[in-house]
Amino acid sequence: MARKQQETLAFEKSLKELEALVARMEQGNLSLEESLQHFERGIQLTRTCQQALEEAEQKVEILLKRSGQDDTAPFASEDA
Repeated sequence: MARKQQETLAFEKSLKELEALVARMEQGNLSLEESLQHFERGIQLTRTCQQALEEAEQKVEILLKRSGQDDTAPFASEDA
């Protein structure tokens, strides 16, 4: 499997696991110990996802610069 596909799968897997952890914690049925373990794992997954997103952003910027479009602007979500 190509590295790009592996990175995408790792990101998707981390994001799914993070969503599942949040759902379990929101139910409020966990002990304090379990909640802390889930929270710690969630922090790790958040960092993994953030790093993957930062790397993707850098790749996009490099590709835009190579194509002569080096004027990037922050993304403005319609939800904001």
